[in-house]
Amino acid sequence: MGQTVLVDQAFVQPQEHRPKTVVSDADDIPLIDLSPLSSDSDVTSAPETLLAQVEAACRDWGFFQVINHGVSPELLRKAEATQREFFALPDEEKRKVRQDEQNALGYYEAEHTKNVRDWKEVFDIIAHEQDEIDVVGLVLKNKWPQVPLGFRETFEEYAKSVEKLAFRLLELIALSLNLPPKKLNIFFEKANSLLRLNYYRPCPNPDLVLGVGRHRDPGALTVLYQDSTGGLDVKRQSDGEWIQVKPISNAFIINVGDTFQVWSNDKYTSAEHRVSVNSEKDRISIPFFLQPASCTNVRPLEELTDDKNPAKYNEYSYGEFIRARKDGNLKKLEVQNIQIDHFKRAQ
Repeated sequence: MGQTVLVDQAFVQPQEHRPKTVVSDADDIPLIDLSPLSSDSDVTSAPETLLAQVEAACRDWGFFQVINHGVSPELLRKAEATQREFFALPDEEKRKVRQDEQNALGYYEAEHTKNVRDWKEVFDIIAHEQDEIDVVGLVLKNKWPQVPLGFRETFEEYAKSVEKLAFRLLELIALSLNLPPKKLNIFFEKANSLLRLNYYRPCPNPDLVLGVGRHRDPGALTVLYQDSTGGLDVKRQSDGEWIQVKPISNAFIINVGDTFQVWSNDKYTSAEHRVSVNSEKDRISIPFFLQPASCTNVRPLEELTDDKNPAKYNEYSYGEFIRARKDGNLKKLEVQNIQIDHFKRAQ
């Protein structure tokens, strides 16, 4: 007899992309201790050993974990508790702040990746003092729920703290490319940075579905906190094997996004990743997506190209790119969502 399918077919992954029963576990995933940097020190004081670790992680993996990063454990606990309280609300309460095609912020439960529905619920927040941004004519404005109490204050505090960490990492990575540490900061003066709350409930068919299908993040960097359940899988560049990232208490997972891959002219690679689910435990995560301003034209940096290493990508508008990506998140499309490979030059 065949397997009993207990989920809607919209969630079922194509055979070749279904998670294996056992995903490899690796202890060599980079773990970087940021304690050599005090919270107020300039990143130019970073020891060469730290910069070498960052360079190797971005080059060989496209992601790494960091500890002693300056974000307080108390804030992490508060954010996790508040997030769980929101997703435990009745569906009708959560839908009061539901996303729509005019404003893709707030709560959503029907997101797609690669045109397959994800087994998750999300809540999206623009990490911006003005509480709204303009993405190529599409105005996005935060939708704050009335309950739980303190929701807005908690995640505004969280976003501010994690954004500070993200910029320190941005500057460290710039240094690892032999660039001035603040070389890239100009692209973030009107940033599109996004905070997302993910909730993955237990799934009766975890071998058929994914919490999030395989994908790469479009921005510069992602700074992700996950709880102790685990489920984040990253594709190892050396052999294409899916590796499960073991949760480390109070650590953040950092992954290089598409924008950095283009800026670095493929020296650093955007990490392909996905989320597996299980039948017993729920899971939460909180990614912070550091994204450049909509007006940014993304192209390989001049300092990293020359006659021997010419630019591998054509220039593209980040605002138009991200808007096209959002269209494919909200609904199933008949074509593949836009990727940076669309801008790759023939060599």
